[in-house]
Amino acid sequence: MASDPGLRTADMKMDAASLYREEIYTDRAAGTIRVLTPVTRDGGPDQTRATIYTGEAQILTNVGPLPISFDIPAATLGEAVQKYGDAAKEGVERAMRELQEMRRQASSSILVPGAGAGAGLGGGLPPGAGKLKLP
Repeated sequence: MASDPGLRTADMKMDAASLYREEIYTDRAAGTIRVLTPVTRDGGPDQTRATIYTGEAQILTNVGPLPISFDIPAATLGEAVQKYGDAAKEGVERAMRELQEMRRQASSSILVPGAGAGAGLGGGLPPGAGKLKLP
């Protein structure tokens, strides 16, 4: 069975060449910075790869908080803290553009009464009515 959880977990493997140690820093007000430090398969520092700084914040919407995640281009934790605000602003702007695009796509989709999962449940239009017919 394809949906058997045991079958899916059998293929899961970690890449020992791509390991990171994760540390989380927060000021308990503005947000969180996750620091991903590259490590070797033995857990020691991997000097061949750069440390990754990722910021996290939330914006409040009418349906509740929306988590926002964004990269912070920085070489040190101090630099990431200084650049957090600008990176957060860019992350929120990107999320808003994506939401607007999703709304645009949803509003431009054509709904056909009598088709799809609700067809045949009674009520609505008779079968065949409301379907688009193109020349």
